[in-house]
Amino acid sequence: MSNSNIIDLCSDDEMGESNMKKCTREIEPGFDSASAPSVCPTPISRQFWKAGHYEEKQGQRCKAANPYGKNHMRIHPMFLHSNATSHKWAFGAMAELLDNAVDEIQNGATFVSIDKMSTPRYGTPALLIRDDGGGMDPDAIRRCMSFGFSDKKSKLTIGQYGNGFKTSSMRLGADVIVFSRHLKSRSQTQSVGLLSFTFLRQVGYDKIVVPMVDYEFNSSARTFNPIIPHNEDQFSSNLTMLLQWSPYSTEEELLKQFDDIGDHGTKLVIYNLWLNDDGDMELDFDSHPKDICINGDKALSRMKANQHVANLYQHSLRAYASILYRQLPEYFRIILRGRDVEHHNIASDLKYLQFIKYMPQIHGNMEVEIITAIGFLKEANTHGFNIYHRNRLILPFWRVLRIGTNSTGRGVVGVLEPDYIQPTHNKQDFEKTSLFQKLEDRLKQMTVEYWNKHCTLIGYQQVKRCPSATSRQQEPPYSATQNCADQPSLLNGGSEYKSSRAGLIKKRKDLVDPPVKLQHAKRHNVFCGTDDVQYISEQPENSVEDMMQVSQKILLMQENKKLRLRLLSLDQTVQELNLKVQQLKDELENVQKHAGQWRDCRGGDNPAVTVLRP
Repeated sequence: MSNSNIIDLCSDDEMGESNMKKCTREIEPGFDSASAPSVCPTPISRQFWKAGHYEEKQGQRCKAANPYGKNHMRIHPMFLHSNATSHKWAFGAMAELLDNAVDEIQNGATFVSIDKMSTPRYGTPALLIRDDGGGMDPDAIRRCMSFGFSDKKSKLTIGQYGNGFKTSSMRLGADVIVFSRHLKSRSQTQSVGLLSFTFLRQVGYDKIVVPMVDYEFNSSARTFNPIIPHNEDQFSSNLTMLLQWSPYSTEEELLKQFDDIGDHGTKLVIYNLWLNDDGDMELDFDSHPKDICINGDKALSRMKANQHVANLYQHSLRAYASILYRQLPEYFRIILRGRDVEHHNIASDLKYLQFIKYMPQIHGNMEVEIITAIGFLKEANTHGFNIYHRNRLILPFWRVLRIGTNSTGRGVVGVLEPDYIQPTHNKQDFEKTSLFQKLEDRLKQMTVEYWNKHCTLIGYQQVKRCPSATSRQQEPPYSATQNCADQPSLLNGGSEYKSSRAGLIKKRKDLVDPPVKLQHAKRHNVFCGTDDVQYISEQPENSVEDMMQVSQKILLMQENKKLRLRLLSLDQTVQELNLKVQQLKDELENVQKHAGQWRDCRGGDNPAVTVLRP
């Protein structure tokens, strides 16, 4: 094992052996840990937005890097807090941890569980998150605990930046302990790591130190033995710090946490959960026994079981998790406090549903195909677009249009997944690039056009603000169409569309990409009950056939993804079975060896002794 058991994320110089000893002295057995409290005290401030006021004692100011040596960036423990402030919303941090579990689907994960637990040492509430993914070996868990290292290079994964675990766990609580078990070929390892803001502040570190211990399965003894890369004292020092600052006071109790992980998987225990400004715990576990809510939220008292998810997702983790992913394999379960989260497809709730194809140009002349489902969601009394990226919801019910006195756009809801634009690091917004601005402009236009076409179907009157015929004759030819902002032109296809065509093409050119021949756009109507489902393509020819091909392609891609995930799961199962076969072979060899020794002790081929061989 090439890595040491303790991760020092801030070693600032490599000036020689003497300075390295000075840097590591306090985490070796000589470090006086007895001076630290024997029980884990709470942070100086339990309120998240005040916990960043980090005051050092006089004489403990950070020492600058030696100007004569190699300089490295220093990372102060305060960075753990400031880094976590990128999550303004606690559920946004929770979503990052769910993302890590969903990314493990390709490694065989079938579930992720979120629950409340009571810490055995302190009896305080903690957040428990567990999955049965591939887990992390000693090297991988060290990369996870460090900043900016990511093994997720696949286009199927949500994580990209190697920062989500740190920001999300530190946003929810001051401390997190990680248990991970990994199975690969004939080797099985398990690791424990502690990222503790409380520990770093109480001891007075000016750098981020992460105590870690690793174990490897011994098939002969059927036990997990410590991995000692350097010396036993270093392992003992790490274990001492873990037992002193974690919720578990003995090594036996610590290792017992792997019992419910199985052959592979990861478990997080986030404790010392943050309080809100009123001094109450930020996460509310009591209002709903099968849910997690935001404490102090006035909307909690008005929450009803029959409300639409659009009115609940900001207050209920169950509602938010139900729409967090556009699609998941049927076998994968999100379990919240012992009950499965039912996946909710927002597009299935829309009335007078249409699918509109948008073809923006990126990277020069390259075009990408974006299909937006749009319709009315009148029951929720809301509007906006749900924008996904790589299957993950980034902007829920994003309001691109301000509702005016004429109610234009009210109740119009859309769903789309433009993977060509990049989300921000906290995955709660998109980078404000020119491509994103063009998309926003197109969605505004799409909302107005859809409203003008269908508003009468849900009881609203169509408002036209066109000038009179007399004034129209006195104005330039294009001014009449420019003033008809609310006219149902693009999606109507009738005479009004023809009269305003020139002005609309000019408007489209100003807003988005070069105009297409909208006069040739065709519609494909499918009647499902009382709702009219329309497929609208902004392509000049063969729109119906194109949309059918697009739909078939999407279905094939989804099925292909499911099959690949299933294949990965089967490969993982084969590896597990091979490991068990090898373990049984080793056991059989041991039995035969001991039987032979026992027979020799009884006098060789003694007829009274019978050795059963398979």
